[in-house]
Amino acid sequence: MKLYTMSGTCALAPNIAIAWADALIEIVNLERGAHKGEDYLAINPRGQVPALVFDDGDVLTEATAILGYIRATHVGDAAYARDKPAGRKEAEALSFLSSEVHAAFKGHFRPSLFADTPQTEKTVRHMTYDRLNEYFLRLNDWIAESDGPWLLGARSHADAYLYIIMRWIERTPLQLENYPNLEAHQHKMEQDAGVLLALARQGMAPAQQPAV
Repeated sequence: MKLYTMSGTCALAPNIAIAWADALIEIVNLERGAHKGEDYLAINPRGQVPALVFDDGDVLTEATAILGYIRATHVGDAAYARDKPAGRKEAEALSFLSSEVHAAFKGHFRPSLFADTPQTEKTVRHMTYDRLNEYFLRLNDWIAESDGPWLLGARSHADAYLYIIMRWIERTPLQLENYPNLEAHQHKMEQDAGVLLALARQGMAPAQQPAV
């Protein structure tokens, strides 16, 4: 099997999950722009990463779907099996991160989808940052109220998805330091061997560089 990724994208989440599971899945990291090339479009006509290609040629797209497959085939922490309460909470958290938080970034990355003039694009961006701030405050409280240091208490695939989303903060006017639990979460993730391996496989460096 092969997982197609690209630097800076949400494909990092299943890449991390694969590293945590020590799954025998090859990581193919595309150069920027290659996702719109003919070769990759033959794999995923939408030109998006991630895409998981099975040995029989079947293709699974969407980060949360791939994370679900990895969880089903490499359970890891048995508490996160989908028929367990924690497993259902993991699925819920991943849905929120994908359909709400990740989706909200579209107003930052592609405001032209919602506006047709520079002024209305500016309005869209401001509204986007207000919405993202609300989500980040909610996630910051979520960690504070959990039964452990991770989003759901014990480490889960939701932490992998949260990590890449938090890295996108640096591309906005918002500051990670305003969400101390999220900042601590990012630091903790970047002490994790699986996360560091996944970052290296996508040609990425830790966001919090050590002081020199």
